[in-house]
Amino acid sequence: MIVVKVTYTVNDEYVNTNKELIQKFLTDFKKLDSTQFLYSILQTENSKTFIHISQYKNKDIQGVLLNTPSFLHFQKERDRNLASEPKIEVLNFIGSSKNVF
Repeated sequence: MIVVKVTYTVNDEYVNTNKELIQKFLTDFKKLDSTQFLYSILQTENSKTFIHISQYKNKDIQGVLLNTPSFLHFQKERDRNLASEPKIEVLNFIGSSKNVF
């Protein structure tokens, strides 16, 4: 399993647009085989910082998601409106309260 956490902060005026673009790529992700991945987005209390946690069964499904046109568009627009550079962490999965895959 591949697990990645991305944390980033956007400019104040971009928060709502960021959330709209997230909803667009999530709509496309929901059309894919959800037994192969879990993608979650959280927003911190300051509302400008977002955390994306992605869990992929393998590199193949990771490649599909990362190359989805709506996701690529989201990344491009997000990168133009960052208040700080994204922090990308690859995590080691230890376990969960239910089976992920």
